[in-house]
This record gives sequence, structure tokens and C-alpha cells, in this order.
Amino acid sequence: MEQIGKKKLLIRLFLSTLTLSAFTFGGGYVIITLMKRKFVDDYHWIDEAEMLDLVAIAQSAPGPIAVNGAIVIGYKVAGAAGLLVSVLGTVLPPFFILSAISACYAAFRSNEIVGMVLAGMQAGVGAVIASVVYDMGKGVIKEKDVFNDIIMAAAFILTCFLNVNVIVIILSCGVIGALRTKISGRPKKTKGGAA
Repeated sequence: MEQIGKKKLLIRLFLSTLTLSAFTFGGGYVIITLMKRKFVDDYHWIDEAEMLDLVAIAQSAPGPIAVNGAIVIGYKVAGAAGLLVSVLGTVLPPFFILSAISACYAAFRSNEIVGMVLAGMQAGVGAVIASVVYDMGKGVIKEKDVFNDIIMAAAFILTCFLNVNVIVIILSCGVIGALRTKISGRPKKTKGGAA
């Protein structure tokens, strides 16, 4: 009976990541928003604090954010089998779509209508990314931790106005987080109960 439940979970995980990957335009940050909506809000497989951790891991690990996010969620939900299923679901749609597009790239490149469609998609993608920033930033601010708010504001200023490399900011924040955890003695508990 437990095997049937695990099989249904893996199928649901595969179909979820496949659908998200197939209908997401604009890169990793857009799919992170949709993953939050699907896995945190709809399925309740992870909580919001874990989603923030997922974004941090996905962004700082090498490779595409969508695949890294799928790895973390898949493993958290169903172990090694979930990891494989979610990565497969995430990788298949772009593989087939890009294979089809590359076969007729010359026709796509010179088509004015395709160019206008892509320009319209860019505007929509910008709005979705702004929504991600708002949703996740709101979660950090709600914790009422002044130190986190200062780090978030400093990272924004360093990236947007001083053109500091994002990798430097991510690594610095990782070091600050490790030092803060070491000094406090244990990871801080969040509302969802995750460490």
C-alpha cells in the first residue's frame, strides 16, 4: 500500500515539474515563483522558509536554477527517486522545445511576428520576476529580524547601484550566515518550524 502511495507521489512530482518546465518562459527566477505556488501554496510539500532556502541553494549551486530547484524539492519530497523524477520532468520540455527550435532557427530568427511575441514575453517575465522579489522579500521582512533586513538592503544596493558581482554577494551572505549561526550556537527556528 505504501508503495502505491510513493508511486502516486512520484507521478504527481513528475507531472508537476514537467508542466512547470513546459509552460515557463523567462528562466529560473520565473520557475521559482511557480514552484512556490505549486509546492508551498497548493501541495504544502514544503513551507515558505524552506522555499527561501531552496532559492538560496539553487542560485548558489552551479547549473540552471530550475534544475537545482527541482533537485532540492524532489529530494525533500521523495528522496533519491524524487530527485531523479523531478530533474527528468524539468529537463525534458526544454530539451524537446530547443531541439525543435534549433532545427528551424533561421526561420524563427528572421520572422517579425516571432520577434514581437518574444518582446511581449520579456515584459511579462519582468513582471513575474518583480512578483517573486516582492513575495520572498515580504517573507524576510515579516520575520522582523533587523539583521536580515540590513543584509537584504545591502545586497540590493551592492548589486543594483555599485555593480558588485552577484557571486561575491552570495558567498559573502553565506559566510555571514555561517558565522551568525556559529555565534548563536544553533540555527534560528522559523515560523514553519524548520531550522
